[in-house]
Amino acid sequence: MKKNYLEFTVGLFVFVGILCIGYLTIKLGKMEIMSGDYYNIVLKFQSVTGLHNGADVEMSGVKIGKVDKIELDEEQYAVVTLKISKSVPITEDAIASIKTAGLIGDKYVRILQGGSEILIKNNERLIETEEPFDLESAISKYALGSVKE
Repeated sequence: MKKNYLEFTVGLFVFVGILCIGYLTIKLGKMEIMSGDYYNIVLKFQSVTGLHNGADVEMSGVKIGKVDKIELDEEQYAVVTLKISKSVPITEDAIASIKTAGLIGDKYVRILQGGSEILIKNNERLIETEEPFDLESAISKYALGSVKE
């Protein structure tokens, strides 16, 4: 009888430990089991240098989503798909731009809300995008003397 109780207790302890490890893996890995809390917005840029999947999407300094996918289309433009929280509506005249956070240079997407009352729906394209400032090309132009004053 004691042997069965001991085996049951050890088994229960192992089971609870596996559940805890699974929970922590999902939470710390920022995995999503259900994707119903987000909608997608598609952006087109000429260059997305430094931007990567999983980068933050911010509005007014608050994280509202993340970069889900970056692809190249047939016209050689970078197509960026964002996952935005359903609790944050984005208007059709909003402007998306790629910005640099801090000195390290992590890139993120910033959205400036427009004044329109028409909201973007799932998988629609946001027309207004702003190209990122390319510090390397600006320095090389200045160093080579091709910047006009």
